[in-house]
Amino acid sequence: MLTHPTIDKLYALKLTGMARALEEQRQMTDIETLSFEERLGLMVDREMVEKENRKLQNRLQKARLRLTASIEDVDLRHPRGLDRSLIQSLAGCDWIRTHHNLLITGPTGCGKTFIACALAHKACREGYQVQYFRVPRLFQELAIAKGDGRWGRMLSSLCKTDLVVLDDWGLAAIGDEQRRDLLELLEDRYDRKSTLVTSQLPIAQWHDYLGDPTLADAILDRLIPNAYKICLKGESMRLKRATSPNTDGKE
Repeated sequence: MLTHPTIDKLYALKLTGMARALEEQRQMTDIETLSFEERLGLMVDREMVEKENRKLQNRLQKARLRLTASIEDVDLRHPRGLDRSLIQSLAGCDWIRTHHNLLITGPTGCGKTFIACALAHKACREGYQVQYFRVPRLFQELAIAKGDGRWGRMLSSLCKTDLVVLDDWGLAAIGDEQRRDLLELLEDRYDRKSTLVTSQLPIAQWHDYLGDPTLADAILDRLIPNAYKICLKGESMRLKRATSPNTDGKE
C-alpha cells in the first residue's frame, strides 16, 4: 500500500491528527509489533486529542481573557482570604453547570482578575463558552452596537454564553442607559447562565454605586442571591512579585 497518498488524503479530509500519527508510525522501527487495530486506535486517539485542542484554542480565542492564567497557578499559600476548599470546588465548574454566579471583591492588586481569568480558563478547558469584559469596555461595545444595529445580536450572544466575566465592576461612574443594559443582560442570564464579577467595591456598596434604587434592586437581585463570594484582603500581589522576583509564577 502506498502510504504517501493515504497521508495526503487524510490531510485533505482535515484529519491532521491521524495523518501525523501515521507519519510518526512510519518512523517507528517496532511498529510492526502492533496489530492493525492497535495502530488504528492510536491514530484515532491522536485525532481526538488534536480536535479537542483546536476546540479549546477556539474557546480561549473567543473568551479574550485579559490574563494568561490557569487554576494551577493560583497561589493558595499567600494570606489573602482565599479558601482552598472553595477554590478547588469552583475549579470543578459545577457552579457553572448549575448556573450560579461568583463575586470576587478586594483591594487593587490582590489578584481578583488573575483568579477570575484562571477560573474562566478552567471553564474553557471543561468545554464551556466564556466571554471576558472589563465593565467600562462592555458598556462602550454595547453603545457602539446600538449605533450600528448589532445590539440585539450582541445581547443574544452574551445571554447564550455559559460564563460572562465582568471585571472592574464599579471602577467608573454608571449612567441610566448603562444600568438598563446591565439589567437586560443579567435578566436574560439569571438562573440560566453564570456571571463572574470582580470589584474593588465591597458588595455592601454596590447598591449605592448603581445609583437608581429601583434598578439597583433589580440588578442585584439577579446577581447576588445565588452567588458564591470571595472577599480578598491583604497586600498587593503585584507588590509581592516586585519585591520577590524569584517567585514561582503563581498569583
